[in-house]
Amino acid sequence: MFCVNLPLTMSTEVQEETLSLEEILSSLKEMHRLILWNDDVNSFEHVIWCMMKYLDYSESQAEKIAWKVHNEGKCAVLEGSFTEVEVYRKILQQEGLTVSVD
Repeated sequence: MFCVNLPLTMSTEVQEETLSLEEILSSLKEMHRLILWNDDVNSFEHVIWCMMKYLDYSESQAEKIAWKVHNEGKCAVLEGSFTEVEVYRKILQQEGLTVSVD
């Protein structure tokens, strides 16, 4: 058995924060964005291929994304829960793309 002697002036009360069901559901619904960043490493072809293969964009859509990233420096390519977006961030990062979650 483990015993700890606490000073008399120290409070041993634990305050628990309670969240309403609405607050819990709201936090689950929070949307995050996967941002694709411009870099000097990846070719247009590779970016387009990754967008088509992993995010199911058409070739035309993927080309538009590649040009937007090239011209503006970044582009949001996916929106969803943190878990979903994080999975795709890891996949695209393994392909060498520069991505982050916002």
